[in-house]
Amino acid sequence: MEFLENKSVFIIGALGFLGKIMVEKILRVQPNVKKLYILVRTTDEITAAQRFYYEVVGKDLFTRLKDKWRGDLNTLISEKVRLVAGDISLPNMGLKDSNLLEEMKNQVEIIVNLAATTKFYERYDVAFGTNTLGAKHVLGFAKQCSNLQVLVHVSTAYVSGEKKGLILETPYEMGKSLYQTTSLNIETERIVVEETLNELRNNGGTEERTTLAMKQLGLKRAMMHGWPNTYVFTKAMGEMVVSDQKDHLPLVIIRPTVITSTCKEPFPGWIEGVRTIDSLIVGYAKGKLTSIPCDNNSILDVIPADMVVNTIVMAIVAHKLQPSSQRIYHVGSSLRNSMRYIDLKNFLFQYFIEKPWIDEDGNAIKVKKIIVFNNMASFRRHMSIRYLIFLKVLEFANKASCHSLEDLYADLKRKFDWMVRLTELYRPYLFFDARFDDTNLEKLRIATQDIDRDANTLFLDPRDINWEDYFVNIHIPGLVKHVQNKFQKQIVLPQ
Repeated sequence: MEFLENKSVFIIGALGFLGKIMVEKILRVQPNVKKLYILVRTTDEITAAQRFYYEVVGKDLFTRLKDKWRGDLNTLISEKVRLVAGDISLPNMGLKDSNLLEEMKNQVEIIVNLAATTKFYERYDVAFGTNTLGAKHVLGFAKQCSNLQVLVHVSTAYVSGEKKGLILETPYEMGKSLYQTTSLNIETERIVVEETLNELRNNGGTEERTTLAMKQLGLKRAMMHGWPNTYVFTKAMGEMVVSDQKDHLPLVIIRPTVITSTCKEPFPGWIEGVRTIDSLIVGYAKGKLTSIPCDNNSILDVIPADMVVNTIVMAIVAHKLQPSSQRIYHVGSSLRNSMRYIDLKNFLFQYFIEKPWIDEDGNAIKVKKIIVFNNMASFRRHMSIRYLIFLKVLEFANKASCHSLEDLYADLKRKFDWMVRLTELYRPYLFFDARFDDTNLEKLRIATQDIDRDANTLFLDPRDINWEDYFVNIHIPGLVKHVQNKFQKQIVLPQ
C-alpha cells in the first residue's frame, strides 16, 4: 500500500462495519499515511473522540494493531487521525470549523464514502438523509477539494432491485425508475419526506407513530418505483446523484453484494452486529427459524468484508495507474464462485448440530434441518396453520390451568409477526435469480497482480474461497463469538 504513503484520506462512515475495517487496515499496513480525516456524526470534538475510541479502537478488530504498536498506538492515532465532528445528512456535512474546512479542502486527496444506513425497513427520512442526500453532500464537498485524486462511493449491488439475468457494471440513469410506468424525481422524494414529517408533527403524532409512519412511507415509495426496500431504493438514488452531478470529478463506485465477516484480515471471522443473512443464521441457531420460503438453487451472493475493503484499496491504485472519469465495480461471488441456499442450509445444520447455540439458561438448543417452501403462498399457509394450532393448544392449556391467555397470545403474535416480517423483507433475495457481472473487477485483479503485494493483505479473488470451510470454520464461529458472546469493554481515552 505504498501509494497511500504521505496521502491525506477522508473517510466517511468510519464508525460503520466496513469503515472500521478500512481504518484499521490503513493504520496497520500503511502507518505513513499523511493524515486520516474521519467524519464522526456528532456536534463536538470531545464526543467525536469518545465515540471513535469506544466504537472503533475499542473493538476486537484492532487487536493486531494494538499488539503491533502497544503503548505507541495512541501516539500513532494522535499524529495520523484527525476527527471531524459533523453529519453527512447536512449541507457541507455539518462541518462548522472554518479553519478545518479550508485545511481539508486543500489537503484531502482521496475520499472514501462508506456511510450508510443499511436497515431494509428504515425510516424514510433517516435513509434518504444518509444514503441519498449524504451522497450529494459528499460530492459537493469533493468538488471543493483542489487536490482531489479520486472519490470512492460505496453503494450496493442490490440497487438492481429484482432484475434477473446478468447485472452489468453500468450506472443508473438519473430519474429512471425500475418500473417503466413511473418516473423518479429525487427532489420530489425530498419534498414528500419533509411534508410527511411536518404533517405528522402538526397532528401531534408520538415518536413511535412517526417512526412507524416514516418506515411505511419508505417501503411504499421504494415499491412504487420498483425497489423492494427502503435501503436499496435510497442507495440507488444516491448513486444517481453522484453519477449525474460529478462533472469531471474522478469517481469510483463500489457495489458489494451481501457482506459477511472477514475472511483473512486482520484475522478471520470478525463481524459486528447481526447483518443480512445473519438474521437467518441467528434465528435458526435459536430454534426460532424452522422453515423458510426460498429456492434451494437460488444463488446466495456473499463476499467477505475484508475483500470489499481490499477492492476499495486496489481501485484507488488502479485509478492512479489509469485515471478515468468513472468506474463501477461489482464485488461479489455469483459469477466466479457461486454458492446456493441449499449450501447455506447444509452448513448451518452441520455446524449447529455439533456446536449448538447456548440459551440464557445455559442449555443447548437443538436444531433440525430447515423445512423449505418453494413459494411464498405455501409458506404463508404453513405459518397460518401453525399459528392456529398454537392458539388451540393455548386455549386448551388455559381451560386446564385457569390462567389468563392474554400474555401468551401476545407473545405468540409477536413471534408470528416477526417470522412473517423477516421473510417478507428477505423474499427478493431468497428467490434471487441474477448474477452480478464483475468484468471491471476481474480487470482490476489482472491490472494489479504485478504489484508487489502480500496475498493475504490484498486478497481479492472469490475463487480462492472454499465456502464450506468459510462458513463452518470462520463465519459462523465469528458470529457466535462476536455477537452471541459480545460484552462491553471499558475504554480509557488517551490524555
